[in-house]
Amino acid sequence: MGLLRSYVSGEWHTAAEDGVPLHDATTGEEVARVSSAGVDFAGALEYGRRVGGPALRELTFHQRSALLKALASHLREHREELYALSAKTGSTLGDSKFDIDGGIGVLFSYASKGKRELPNATVYVEGGVEPLSKGGTFVAQHIATPLRGVAVQINAFNFPVWGPLEKFAPAFLAGVPSLVKPASQTAYLTARLVELIVESGILPEGSLQFVAGSVGDLLDHVTAQDLVSFTGSASTAQKLRAHPAIIRNAVRFNAEADSLNCSILGPDARPGTTEFDLYVKQLTSEMTVKAGQKCTAIRRAFVPAELLDDVAAAASARLAKVTVGNPTAEGVRMGALASLEQREEVRRSLKALLDAGSVVFGDPEKVDVVDADAERGAFLSPVLLKADPERSEPHEVEAFGPVSTLLPYTSTEQVIELAARGGGSLAGSIVSADTEFVREVVLGAAAYHGRLLVLDADDAKESTGHGSPMPQLVHGGPGRAGGGEEMGGIRGVLHHMQRTAVQGSPAVLTAVTGRWVAGAPRTESDVHPFRKSLAELRIGDSVVAGPRTVLQSDVDHFAEFTGDTFYAHTDPAAAAANPLFGGIVAHGYLVVSFAAGLFVSPEPGPVLANYGLENLRFLTPVKVDDALTVTLTAKQITPRIDQEYGEVRWDADVTNQDGDSVAKYDVLTLVSKEQP
Repeated sequence: MGLLRSYVSGEWHTAAEDGVPLHDATTGEEVARVSSAGVDFAGALEYGRRVGGPALRELTFHQRSALLKALASHLREHREELYALSAKTGSTLGDSKFDIDGGIGVLFSYASKGKRELPNATVYVEGGVEPLSKGGTFVAQHIATPLRGVAVQINAFNFPVWGPLEKFAPAFLAGVPSLVKPASQTAYLTARLVELIVESGILPEGSLQFVAGSVGDLLDHVTAQDLVSFTGSASTAQKLRAHPAIIRNAVRFNAEADSLNCSILGPDARPGTTEFDLYVKQLTSEMTVKAGQKCTAIRRAFVPAELLDDVAAAASARLAKVTVGNPTAEGVRMGALASLEQREEVRRSLKALLDAGSVVFGDPEKVDVVDADAERGAFLSPVLLKADPERSEPHEVEAFGPVSTLLPYTSTEQVIELAARGGGSLAGSIVSADTEFVREVVLGAAAYHGRLLVLDADDAKESTGHGSPMPQLVHGGPGRAGGGEEMGGIRGVLHHMQRTAVQGSPAVLTAVTGRWVAGAPRTESDVHPFRKSLAELRIGDSVVAGPRTVLQSDVDHFAEFTGDTFYAHTDPAAAAANPLFGGIVAHGYLVVSFAAGLFVSPEPGPVLANYGLENLRFLTPVKVDDALTVTLTAKQITPRIDQEYGEVRWDADVTNQDGDSVAKYDVLTLVSKEQP
């Protein structure tokens, strides 16, 4: 591959030096060289702010979602090429799919979430309108808008595809350009990923930049509008967090660091139970997938003291079946570590762990390999240890490879305390069918974990497993794990946006948010709003219909017709004794039905369907002989970019003859973009 190129300021950059060699993890042969010499980091950041940011902010959330989906589909067509290159990192085909398919899956997931959960607009409205005055003329609303900087994303070596894509997707959806800097050991795979993205021409110019090599003086130039996201060691995270520019400018900094994740076997999970087998299978899988080079891998395996030998024997039997070697060779289940340097780092950590325990399975210095040279390649045997849980080493030292330590416990209280001694973890799991035990452990350990998986016979077939971060869920953890959060669905998008409280009149908030706010002007005309297509409808278009008087016969008929004979609608004496009603009242759903009958325009037209009600509240009891009026106002208009229709949210306010609101809710309809 030669010298890897960076992609900055809209063009490919090749360093004017030989660079540092990168080696095939299996053969030791040189794969590529890497250097960022000559990259203008200040210029790259400014290019992202000046070119990428404006281009993204012109797009709505739905348009960005569509581009993410198109990009995911494009990359999916090139998976075989990426798999082949991934093998050079020491990854088996299964490992490669975990990384590559997982990263593409994140793009698909955020594309879907953006379409379903975000508006087809450029402003995100958070929460409800906050009234700040009695008369309703002074109100407030929280909004979120994209930061005007660049999301600097510094990734680890173990996931050269998933790592960049899981950071890029929420930033892009938020409208913030990214600058990706992968770890050098496996940067050649990320480099090809970025080449595929750039060659596709799918993304707006400036929305993605890539640096092959060191970060140079990059962080010297970050501003308060930029973000820095880091995945790697806790020690490096601490150094980056303390960078003068990050401190001086209060730059948003997110760290996802190594952590001593744990898995806890419940006392009920005896040998022969489904949960016992699940625990052992999960433990050995977490040790061997990606050769244990996962920030979520199980490092501390807590088991009831009386089951320690049983778990050790069962896990050893499974590990004995794991074939180590060339990841492309048939039958190989575990490949090499990312580099010889990484293997030596794991061996150093193992020596520290062995001071507190002993080997149950494996040899830190020797391993039989298939179709490879055990010394030229970065191979290491899976190593299972057992140790005294009161020693500090298992809770402080992480061997970032195929290594885990069995730790016995004697009570629920003790295992909760031991789990916390990891100082904060990305992921933990509890394998038990005893829901009371699970509840106690979850509530006791949750404060120390970003994610907890409960595994049992009921969810095992569909569980994604201990070590699989999901784009819908937060990925991060407290303390040693970095104190940050990534992904988490829309939470990850909002991390790249500024939350602002806007105060003003209802008319001002309507203009800012693109949503009608109660108290803002309404527009009534001779044309019923239901006769207008999306192209003709405007926020604030309204219709007032009624009144309609509620008769006793209406209430009686509704009760008989629906079967809702609750006493407040049918028993005068009991209804009179009810302190909330003081007599017969109309059914709430009768009120809603009457309102629909009042505001509907029945003839065929652009309104295709009513697909729901939201936020329904009954505010004032409706008595017999009350006269109901409904005011329906177009509140929010959301065209669907891939359909010939869109969604309209209507504000419905039903009032009685005294002007008191008896019901408020949102009506949701699907409306054609053009007149049929």
